[in-house]
Amino acid sequence: MTPVEEFAVEPTEIGFQSLIPEVTPITPADRLALRAEAPLRPKKLQRPCDFGLFDLAARDQLDLFTKLPPTGG
Repeated sequence: MTPVEEFAVEPTEIGFQSLIPEVTPITPADRLALRAEAPLRPKKLQRPCDFGLFDLAARDQLDLFTKLPPTGG
């Protein structure tokens, strides 16, 4: 039987966390770097561009005076 290797631990706000060997923990600097490299988000919710060329709902509308095909009845 092989001996069980003890993991190193570090205290956090929620209790002790095990550190896996050869895996570096995520530091606050790493988290800040990820947020700095992320694309910017708008401060307010943007209105959709749903008019003119970009109006996808207008394509579903029928003409006002469209003749319907005759029904077989």
